[in-house]
Amino acid sequence: MSHELTDEHQRLSDTVRDFADTVVAPAAYEYDTKRQLPYEIIAQMGEMGLFGLPIPAEYGGGGKDYLSLCLAVEQLARVDQSIAVTLEAGVGLGIMPVFRSGTEAQRQEWLPMLASGSALAAFGLTEADAGSDAAGTKTTARLEGGDWVIDGTKQFITNSGTRITRLVTITAVTGESLRPDGSLKKELSAILVPTPTAGFTVEPAYDKVGWHTSDTHPLTLSGVRVPEANMLGERGRGFANFVQTLDEGRIAFAALCTGAAQGCLDESIRYASSRNVFGRPIASNQHIAFSIARMQARVHTARLAYYDAVQRMMRGEPFKLQASIAKMVGSEAAMENARSATQIFGGYGFMNENLVARHYRDSKILEIGEGTTEVQLMVISRELGLDRLTAPAVDAPTLAGVAR
Repeated sequence: MSHELTDEHQRLSDTVRDFADTVVAPAAYEYDTKRQLPYEIIAQMGEMGLFGLPIPAEYGGGGKDYLSLCLAVEQLARVDQSIAVTLEAGVGLGIMPVFRSGTEAQRQEWLPMLASGSALAAFGLTEADAGSDAAGTKTTARLEGGDWVIDGTKQFITNSGTRITRLVTITAVTGESLRPDGSLKKELSAILVPTPTAGFTVEPAYDKVGWHTSDTHPLTLSGVRVPEANMLGERGRGFANFVQTLDEGRIAFAALCTGAAQGCLDESIRYASSRNVFGRPIASNQHIAFSIARMQARVHTARLAYYDAVQRMMRGEPFKLQASIAKMVGSEAAMENARSATQIFGGYGFMNENLVARHYRDSKILEIGEGTTEVQLMVISRELGLDRLTAPAVDAPTLAGVAR
């Protein structure tokens, strides 16, 4: 199995890398301090076609493959995880559900504006009692006069409160049915909620440890009414329709993790080669050299893991196991590399204007968002058939985890 990039993929990667280095990186600290999404940079990303990369040209996209999206996310994440996750979530959780599960009318209405980057969409799954355990969803939707009436709350929703957010896909309980044992099973569906819609409230942004530039809010839905035609996919198949989308999202998220790990490696090589102590570069100390060598090994492993997963996906092969492995390996690589880079930089690594300090703050969420490390271990063990040797699995599939 070859993991060599094609010339087209390499050109795209190089183009986004140059954009990241010359446009995103110089502005990263300023916007991190202001805790503002840089709309002018998002607009430039839209003009480059990054938001539409995996979307067919007939819907205004670039007609590229999913690896192209992953390469773009990886290069952005080297210098600014917030910008990278704005793209990753905007496509993986905002656009792909409509593309995968939407009707033709829904695709024609939403995909062109989302693929252009002039508008963003979000995915409202997580609640106080429903994240890794999505069966805990308490948001409800009932049919009334040809409309869905939605009530509930969501939390940790990325891209939900920007001034260009135009759509949030909400998961909600649309009914209940009896199991053979007499207990109730929730019917969960997905519904498109345009913004602004009466009763849809974006609550104040979170005061987060990291990802300061990324937009993240809780949401309140009180009597929100949308047409019955806004159901996304079949009624009662809200989970099933999103399982593939979320598995795909984990691959792009793994690419983000790889980029973050690479950014820490790059900065460590640069600093250790130029920082002189006792008359010689600190990279000449074996401990520092070995630490950087381990960082390189983590990046290499993480990249191969997501390359393998995305190639399986694009060939139409099963990839759930590989996606979870890539996400887990990548997030751990990013966190470990951030820790190592901060140690190499010493006091400088504790200053927020330093990229490695921001990676140190940002990288912890990579082990939580898009499914926690524990969720990935659960998915991997189930794919190996080990769940059949222990207690019965929960009735509803596990999906996204928090912070999404």
